[in-house]
Amino acid sequence: MNVVIVKYNAGNIQSVLFALERISVKATVTDDKELIQSADKVIFPGVGEASTAMSYLKERGLDKVIISLKQPVLGICLGMQLLCDYSEENDTKCLGVFENVKVKRFISTNSSFKIPQVGWNTIANLKGKLFSSIEENTFCYFVHSYYAEANSFSIATTNYIQPYCSALQKNNFTGVQFHPEKSAKAGEQILKNFLTI
Repeated sequence: MNVVIVKYNAGNIQSVLFALERISVKATVTDDKELIQSADKVIFPGVGEASTAMSYLKERGLDKVIISLKQPVLGICLGMQLLCDYSEENDTKCLGVFENVKVKRFISTNSSFKIPQVGWNTIANLKGKLFSSIEENTFCYFVHSYYAEANSFSIATTNYIQPYCSALQKNNFTGVQFHPEKSAKAGEQILKNFLTI
């Protein structure tokens, strides 16, 4: 299986590679349009800032490549947010795969809720093949200050400060706010599920 990880100026690629190696999958890290287009599966990871990441994608024409993909695509964390329509992070127009979905910044008046959310939290209201063999309220690992608001593409929700959408799906595109590559056995299962879609 030809698995490609989209290379752009957002971190976390190494830990995704290691997670795939743990399940005996080799992946190519590339920003080459043809290699991305010819892959069987595409992973679009990310830890970083939305407007800088979008500028990088546009400069290299990767924005158009990503939205044109027909094979299964998995956006992780910032990758998921960039698949939405708009992010409040530096007023950024994103890729618009999940149309009309806004990414908003957490606002907390309660000092027990730190921003960013860092650590383990549960995923619930699970739908679809991505969560095959994953139980309701399984713990996954999160690191983020922005979240996707509730929407019709939601296939998982999480509660932190308020309920929000922690996974979305539309056609061949799936996005997760948590980090499956850092989410122990559950994360491994979710990556395996994606690779069998």
